[in-house]
Amino acid sequence: MSELRWDPFIDSWVAIIEARGRRPVDFITERKRIETSVCPFCYGQEDKTPAEVYALRPDAGLPNQPGWKVRVIPNKFPILRIEGQLEARGEGVYDVKNGIGAHEVIIETPEHERQPADLRAAELADVFRAFRSRLVDLRRDKRFRHIVIYKNHGLEAGATIPHTHSQLLALPVIPPHLRIALRASRDYFRRKERCLMCDMLAQELSDGRRLVRVDGEFAVFAPFASRHPFTLRIVPRSHLHDFAQLTDHMLLALGETLHDVLRRLRAVLRDPPFNLVLHNAPLAVPRPGRPEFWHSLPADYHWYFELTPRIMDPAGFEGGTGFFINPTSPEDAARYLVEAVQ
Repeated sequence: MSELRWDPFIDSWVAIIEARGRRPVDFITERKRIETSVCPFCYGQEDKTPAEVYALRPDAGLPNQPGWKVRVIPNKFPILRIEGQLEARGEGVYDVKNGIGAHEVIIETPEHERQPADLRAAELADVFRAFRSRLVDLRRDKRFRHIVIYKNHGLEAGATIPHTHSQLLALPVIPPHLRIALRASRDYFRRKERCLMCDMLAQELSDGRRLVRVDGEFAVFAPFASRHPFTLRIVPRSHLHDFAQLTDHMLLALGETLHDVLRRLRAVLRDPPFNLVLHNAPLAVPRPGRPEFWHSLPADYHWYFELTPRIMDPAGFEGGTGFFINPTSPEDAARYLVEAVQ
């Protein structure tokens, strides 16, 4: 029998259709390939990108030259630009702001052919170190309300350059889905004086059926109301609202976790296209007339990564209802990944 499941963190219903019972092999298709003649993210092509804003260089070499391990550059074709003022205004019943923000690219390795699952734990930790550094730097700009970091792997997931990379967007507004999660977390904490994600994590650890991996620092599980097949959440076991608070030790542990998860996904779904999104707390910037705005973040919000393989497209039902249909239960998805032969 099918089930409608509700996720309190995202305030959304999902239809889990066990009768369809789609297995990993049902999602495996021929991947589309992105062809490039000259890759601007490779060694020796640094002059083909904007000047770097961060780079991890073991030998302390010159900027915008080879010798880097991780490199961060402004996006050459940004969605939002850092120059200018917001100038919020109304147009009748509508609101308008200038497209002010920051749009950056985190180039994760100089080696063009390596896929995300090929990166070792220490290399992924270096990428996360770049995330942390850019979060700390950009939050000094009081025009920004939220910084989202995401990865598109594969053309089907939105990547336009095959060289593995992530992107960062600093936004002058709070995204609607984050606002829902913030309110759900705040309201839950007010009622129970506990963190919603901490309670969800404790339940997943106790239940075990949706658990994919757990160690001393992080747990990985398929959400109870997964909107998409094989969606996973990577959650710190200790309560943390801000990714920038992670120590180097935790960054390495996170690298080990993501490395393991990506290899399991590659084994089960043959290197699927995916999106990896950091759901972090917004910037706690005081707002005129709103002294209480998100002041409880350190107590009630809990950051996490969500990894979503792009192996099934939404259709009319999702568009008409806002619900999602998932033909692979999170319990089955977790079992396939736990049993994966890497």
